[in-house]
Amino acid sequence: MSERFRRIEMMIGAEGLARLQAARVTVVGLGAVGSYATEALARAGVGHLRLIDHDLVRESNINRQLYALTSTLGWPKVEVAAERVRDINPDCKVEPLQLFVHVETLDEVLSGPPDLVIDAIDSYAPKLELLSAALTRGVLLISSMGAALRTDPSRIKVGLLAETEVCPLARRLRKGLRQRGLEPTMPCVYSDEPADAAKVFAPEELGEGELDRGRQRRALGSLPTLTGIFGLTVANEAIRQLVGEH
Repeated sequence: MSERFRRIEMMIGAEGLARLQAARVTVVGLGAVGSYATEALARAGVGHLRLIDHDLVRESNINRQLYALTSTLGWPKVEVAAERVRDINPDCKVEPLQLFVHVETLDEVLSGPPDLVIDAIDSYAPKLELLSAALTRGVLLISSMGAALRTDPSRIKVGLLAETEVCPLARRLRKGLRQRGLEPTMPCVYSDEPADAAKVFAPEELGEGELDRGRQRRALGSLPTLTGIFGLTVANEAIRQLVGEH
């Protein structure tokens, strides 16, 4: 047993560790939630990680995103993430894909298919397309709902998307999926703490370069603690799924 993963094996056993090392996981979105989820999966010994994000590291990411450092400003997030994963576990097969997730790229995103997909996208339209494709193709997916605008970690929950409460993003996704004839049965991480609308800022208050493929987006107040906990909770649920605890 490698010293690198000895304590993982002590928790889940040799068979559980072998399952993680054989697992193929795709993480979509390497922002605040996705970066922490990737970190935990790499440190758990997951053997193959496909990492997807179209964006570069920006100064406004530094308050909450693991890969955002002064030294990485302007780098593609997927490249920073891949380098860090290889440093944690040189045996992990890392596949960085710098692309925008939407209808035209879903075949590449879900090729394989992976054993599990983590959805850490923070934009509604690509998120809906990814969830729709996973449900249609029968791919196991764990989705993160909105982590911004919250302050109370005790109100972070794990449950089926169909059964969430309070979260506006979850409600909107349920409606979108059902309009397509799909039942939102995938597990998700969400907060039942009401979002603080006073912490939402207009697009014109965004810093230079803070654009999503040409579209302006609202800036949402966020804490490094809550977004990180979301990402680690998603990863914890993924590990449990992969080792057969569900």
